[in-house]
Amino acid sequence: MVGDEPIDLVEDAARRPVVGHVGRPVEEHEPAARGQVLLVEAPVPLVEVEGLVKHFPVRGGGGKVVVQAVSGVSFDLEPGRTLGLVGESGSGKSTVGRCVLRLLEPTAGNVRFEGVDLVSLSRSELRRVRRRMQIVFQDPYASLNPRMTVRDIVGEPLHIHGEHKGQQGRQRIDELLRTVGLSPEHANRFPHEFSGGQRQRIAIARALAPRPRVLIGDEPVSALDVSVRAQILNLLEDLRVGFDLTLILVSHDLSVVRHMCDRVLVMSHGAIVEEGPTRQIFRAPRHDYTRLLLESIPTVKNRRAASK
Repeated sequence: MVGDEPIDLVEDAARRPVVGHVGRPVEEHEPAARGQVLLVEAPVPLVEVEGLVKHFPVRGGGGKVVVQAVSGVSFDLEPGRTLGLVGESGSGKSTVGRCVLRLLEPTAGNVRFEGVDLVSLSRSELRRVRRRMQIVFQDPYASLNPRMTVRDIVGEPLHIHGEHKGQQGRQRIDELLRTVGLSPEHANRFPHEFSGGQRQRIAIARALAPRPRVLIGDEPVSALDVSVRAQILNLLEDLRVGFDLTLILVSHDLSVVRHMCDRVLVMSHGAIVEEGPTRQIFRAPRHDYTRLLLESIPTVKNRRAASK
């Protein structure tokens, strides 16, 4: 559950295996031989973003006026980790997430997934890659087709990618619904028959259907009741472990990021102003903007001061 106390997360270096000069793993208790050079083995990134830029033309500006939504964003994401993109509204964090999936076409820069440059792929090639990269949108009311049943919604990725047809497909959908805390009996209902939290569970089941490696959550709990948010966050964490997922979590809620993420990128005006392990960002922020964000987190002390 999301609490008021910061959750200690293991920093990067503590999780990486130490190897000797011959590449053999060295146990923590094993003393280094004389003259042996110990190196930290950096995991191969699953997602690599380099110099990402996204401009939106301003309507009526004659094609010469643009909004610079993202300006030169770069980061790597290792398998099994959770990366948080935080910032106030309009900072460009959601645009970064959508450019990574190429739901928005980047103006410039490179996005690589499993070493493949996504920007250079054709539409058919991109479709094959997208089964490994999925997204859960902010608004579960808008992200689900109201004319489709839950079975059709969750099964749509399976149909698109030609997987699990017939009885096998029905069993797979039932399994996905149980995984996200719903019942197979819900499969023939329509989205309007569910609460907001249940709809978001349906959206998560749909994202899991093609067995992705990367899951992007674009403010996945901000449209939900406070009482439901922790349930969805705990579900995402359980799924990350159970399905070996790598998460990119876009959020303006710093308590969510503190609870979920290994590393944090702080964005302002389309650029990264600070990045680092979650514990470091929350305990010793270096940038003034990051400190302002942290000071904006509601606390009992802040509420009492505001009421005076």
